[in-house]
Amino acid sequence: MGFFQKLKEKWTKQADAVTEKFKEGLSKTRDSLAGKVNDLIARYRKVDEEFFEELEEILIAADVGVATVMELVDELKMEVKRRNIQDSAQMRDVIAEKLIDIYRAGDEELAALNMQEGGLTVILFVGVNGVGKTTTIGKLAHKLKSEGKSVLLAAGDTFRAGAIEQLEVWGERVGVDVIKQAAGSDPAAVMYDAIQAARARGVDVLLCDTAGRLQNKVNLMKELEKVKRVISREIPGAPHEVLLVLDATTGQNAMSQAKLFKEATDVTGIVLTKLDGTAKGGIVLAIRNELAIPVKFVGLGEKMDDLQPFDPEKYVYGLFAGLFDEQ
Repeated sequence: MGFFQKLKEKWTKQADAVTEKFKEGLSKTRDSLAGKVNDLIARYRKVDEEFFEELEEILIAADVGVATVMELVDELKMEVKRRNIQDSAQMRDVIAEKLIDIYRAGDEELAALNMQEGGLTVILFVGVNGVGKTTTIGKLAHKLKSEGKSVLLAAGDTFRAGAIEQLEVWGERVGVDVIKQAAGSDPAAVMYDAIQAARARGVDVLLCDTAGRLQNKVNLMKELEKVKRVISREIPGAPHEVLLVLDATTGQNAMSQAKLFKEATDVTGIVLTKLDGTAKGGIVLAIRNELAIPVKFVGLGEKMDDLQPFDPEKYVYGLFAGLFDEQ
C-alpha cells in the first residue's frame, strides 16, 4: 500500500469533525493545486524534466514559494533516482511524503501552544489590520474556554477605530471579560492593567490584542517592543507566545509581513486565517520552510470552532483527498 493510501486509510478510519474541516477548508486549494498535479500525472506516463518543470509552475502558482518549490523539486528528483521511479503514477506518494517532510522539518513540539502549568499564560497577538486578528483572539478564547480554562482579553489595539468595541463583542459572545482603557491610550498601560487583573482573578490565559498599523512601521515596532517589555517585567518569561496572524488569501504578501514582524518581535508561531477562502493554501509550506516559524493554527471557516490547531498530515490529506486515489 502506497504512502498516500496509508494516510487516506488512517484519516478515513479516524474521520472526525476536525479532519472534515481540513477537507472542506482546503477545497479551493485542492481543486487548484491537487487537481492540477493529478492532471499532470495523468498526462505524463514517464517522469522526465518536462514533468518537473510543469510541477514547479503548479506549485509556484499555489504560493508554495519559489525557494521552497526549488528545494522540493530537487528532493523529488533525488527520490525518483533513489527509488528508480519510471511511472508518473508513483509520484503521488512521493509528493505527499515530501510535503509532510517539509512541514515536519524541525521540532514538532513547537506546534503546540506553550501553556504554563499552574500559572498565568500570556499570549500576544501581532499582525497588520484586516487579517482577522481580533476574530482569531475571540475564537481562541472560545477554544480555550471549552477546554476548561479561564480566559481574559486585553484590548491593546487602542488606535484603530472600533477595535476595542470589536473585542468587547467577541468577549460577550464567548463569555470572557475584556480589560480596556479609552481609545488612544498607551497600549503598554492596558497590558499592565490586564496582567494585574489576570493575577487578581487567578486567570489561566491572558490573550492580548495589539495595533496593526503599518503606515509607520518604526512607531508600530517600537510600540510592540514596549508592550513586550512591560509584559516581561511583570511576568518573567512572558509573553509565552507571540502569535503572528496572517491572511492566507494575500499569499506572498503574507510572507513579506511575516519577515517584517519576525525582525521586530520574537514571533513564536503563525495563525493563518481565511485558508478556506484561497486556492493558494501552499503558503503554509512556504512559511514553515522559508521562515522556520511553525503554523500553530489555521482558520478553516467562519464558525466559532473553525480555528483549528495545524496538523501537517491532515493538511496534506485535506489537500489531496479524493484526488490521489490509486486506480
